[in-house]
Amino acid sequence: MYLFALLIIPARLVLSFVPMTLPPALVFALLLGVVWLAAQMVDTLGMGKGRNVVRTALGLYLASHLATYGVATRRWLPIDELTVADSSIIRILATLSMAVFICDAVRTRERLDKVLKLIVGCSAVIAFVGLVQFGLGVDLAGYVSIPGLRAQENGYAVMETRSIFRRPTGTTNHPIEYGLICAMAVPMATHYVFKARDDGTPYKRWLICLALCGLGAMTALSRTAILGMTVAGIVMIFTLPRKRKITAMVVGGGFFLGASLVVPGLFGTLRGMFSNIEDDPSVKARTADYAAAAEQIDLNPLLGRGFGTFLPTKYTILDNQFLLTLIENGYLGMFALIGLFLAAGFAVLQVRVISRDDHLRGVAAAVLSAVLAGGIAAFTFDLLGFSVATGIVFTMVGLAGSMLRIARQEAAAEEHQRTLKSIILSRRPFAKPPRPRPSAPRPEHQQS
Repeated sequence: MYLFALLIIPARLVLSFVPMTLPPALVFALLLGVVWLAAQMVDTLGMGKGRNVVRTALGLYLASHLATYGVATRRWLPIDELTVADSSIIRILATLSMAVFICDAVRTRERLDKVLKLIVGCSAVIAFVGLVQFGLGVDLAGYVSIPGLRAQENGYAVMETRSIFRRPTGTTNHPIEYGLICAMAVPMATHYVFKARDDGTPYKRWLICLALCGLGAMTALSRTAILGMTVAGIVMIFTLPRKRKITAMVVGGGFFLGASLVVPGLFGTLRGMFSNIEDDPSVKARTADYAAAAEQIDLNPLLGRGFGTFLPTKYTILDNQFLLTLIENGYLGMFALIGLFLAAGFAVLQVRVISRDDHLRGVAAAVLSAVLAGGIAAFTFDLLGFSVATGIVFTMVGLAGSMLRIARQEAAAEEHQRTLKSIILSRRPFAKPPRPRPSAPRPEHQQS
């Protein structure tokens, strides 16, 4: 329900009966946090317990936010900044609750597959909505109306333009966010295409999802999306078997060539985004505010000025989440955010070391691609300011922790079986050969 509310319901729709900006997905996230807390108090509900590097990183990140909130609200803040600080701490608390719930509640491969397949399917729906916006100029998300929800004015155009093309948003708030969602789904869809073919099950539906997400990432006309897909390709080259590497490269090259032929001018626009990067107005705007950001950092270097208080409408827009975190959460918050990405990456790498199952190792590679794409996106735009991107990145972080728990449980079960088998074999008595029975004496008439 959380993923459905996050990815399918348009991001501009928020609850109409509360004064703060609260998307319905965050309500489900808060409920998941309550369920997690209640299930941790008993031992009969199957909730994961014990140490986990991802859960520790999530806890440290939450502690940094609570410390920043306490320091920021202790001093005087303008009413507009204080209101945003209150709503921001609820938003990050809900998101972290969802991540730690996934980390501890997804305990089996079956549950893991359900979550990942739902993400791929919902991302394909987002990509389809975006492709309709790109090709026809029709916003299907604008026709969605749900009782109890109101449309939020977020200041972003539904369909911006770059070069001669429209920039779609799908059900998200911004083309960069839309492109990131599609790019993160590409490696997961690729994995399920290969898995379905290996299992002899229908794979065309996953191939359609892969095509939609790949085309959606390209038509977003976003450097973030292209970098995310590049990271996915590099990870697949290093992790896939040799035969699958060749297949992935051939299919990827053919898909890119086909998309360039179907959409004339697309390849030139994508190339111009990187070849003329030094003259791009958006890049210049991102680097022009670094001096002013440095002054803000020096005011509160340790814990920052307060999460969410550096309002873009009041100060300036910073398209760099790490720089924005330095201003709002200080050096402690930035190190906690970096540590969160590092912990998730370490967890999935540990899964590939521990597990001998090809499926789990393939899923780990796909989630590693998504985590790396999220880390790169934090350099290219203010990631935590967009609810859909934030939710999907923290979902991947939680899945990294759950996969590590699953891999360790399976490794422990296999070790237990080997130990039990060796004990049984060591206690089994050696079979003795049967002793020959003495033959009866032959009668006298037979002896003669």
